Amino acid sequence: MAATTTDSPPSATGGGQHRLPTRWLILAVICLAQLTVLLDNTVLTVAIPSLTEDLGAATSDIQWMINAYSLVQAGLLLTAGSAADRYGRKKLLAVGLALFGIGSLGAALSETTGQLIAARAGMGVGGALLMTTTLAVVVQVFDADERPKAIGLWGAVSSLGFAAGPLIGGALLNHYWWGSIFLINLPVAVLGLLAVLKWVPESKNPSGDRPDLLGALLSTIGMTGVVFAIISGPGHGWTSGRVLGSAFVGLVTLAFFALWERRFPYPMLDMHFFRNNRFVGAVSGGILVAFGMGGSFFLLGQHLQLVLHYDPLETGLRMTPLALVIVVLNFTGVGARLLPKIGTPGAIAGGMGLLAAGLAAIAVLGADGYGGMLLGLILMGMGIALSMPAMANAIMSAIPPEKAGVGAGVNGTLQECGNGLGVAVLGAVLNSRFAALLPAVAAGAGSLPEALARAGSEEERATISDAFASGVQASQLVGAGAVLAGGVVAAVLLWRAERVDR
Repeated sequence: MAATTTDSPPSATGGGQHRLPTRWLILAVICLAQLTVLLDNTVLTVAIPSLTEDLGAATSDIQWMINAYSLVQAGLLLTAGSAADRYGRKKLLAVGLALFGIGSLGAALSETTGQLIAARAGMGVGGALLMTTTLAVVVQVFDADERPKAIGLWGAVSSLGFAAGPLIGGALLNHYWWGSIFLINLPVAVLGLLAVLKWVPESKNPSGDRPDLLGALLSTIGMTGVVFAIISGPGHGWTSGRVLGSAFVGLVTLAFFALWERRFPYPMLDMHFFRNNRFVGAVSGGILVAFGMGGSFFLLGQHLQLVLHYDPLETGLRMTPLALVIVVLNFTGVGARLLPKIGTPGAIAGGMGLLAAGLAAIAVLGADGYGGMLLGLILMGMGIALSMPAMANAIMSAIPPEKAGVGAGVNGTLQECGNGLGVAVLGAVLNSRFAALLPAVAAGAGSLPEALARAGSEEERATISDAFASGVQASQLVGAGAVLAGGVVAAVLLWRAERVDR
């Protein structure tokens, strides 16, 4: 079937007889591209010791190797989505894969920390294009009946990437040098590029609006400033000049962005979307789901390694049930079948309720062993599998099809900001609770290893470990409360929006 350059490919009309016969193959290609980006988000964490030894990387260098990618990606998501709508989603998906592959090759061949950081930033540009165009293409290729299942499968890849990243990285590092974790991206990028060019239909905004260059610049600067502040806060202190300065620049720039978008005749992000209760409800819920996920993953790693004393590989293996539940439920279409029966508000409220229950179960039942934690991981997986596709579908449904790229950019931006806020806020709760419970001998210690190093007896070490475990538990319970509240708020807003639409 010939590719189309409009926003109404045959599959998007809603009639089953007009569906693209290659739509599921296209989804497989899209998921392959998505998996490449998501693997790179997690695979680097297991290579930190090797990078420190081989490149002589300092702690600040390691932070920039990790953050350069996410910072550039988060800053460009809205701009990338808008460019895809205007110039063609297939074109920019192909460009994203090419840039990601070139950046991966540059990262693998890097000989200094500066070269690796620059290569990671280049990969972030490709990642931003991939994150926005993949979801936008899914929306274009699948009609309203099949779209929830397709988005569920697309979302399941996120969990697969989260689970597989550390395991693949650990396996490679046991046999090869650290550059191998980037080289594995090359065959995937090449295969994905060839498949995109052959099978993915072109689609773009048929109205051909003028590009919003100032809006693109303002959104990039604003998002970069805010995300940089979120990333830097835990390490440099929330009241430091670095954090406050970048947050101020980011927020002021985003305010100018909002004012400009209201005045510009062809805005990149139409501010009138925020008058739509469906959009606002999905946005609110999306931030808090990402908040709960990002914060809980951050806490789970510390819980398993520092409280239950598993090594990194054992930690990765014990976190896989969460991802596997999401993958199984989405690949079998359970969430997609439930969505029409219970509705979007019910799916979001129920899913976020399960996610909150899982966090609470880990806090209460997983304090002393893995058995209680396993129950919590399964509940969390069920909640994410139910709520995330419903959330993404609600966001994309509230935005006109010709702005699908911007909608995907909004969805990706919510995930980046929510994840960062989850780590920052729940990390702050953990640190404050830990500091409050520390014995006098370890007062002022900024981490569990530092506090244990100051202990003079086994009794003091036990007290310090208990203080840290209490801090983890408190922050998990705070996360559970935030996610539950977010589910209620999002569900009420979406329910009201549906009543108005009837």
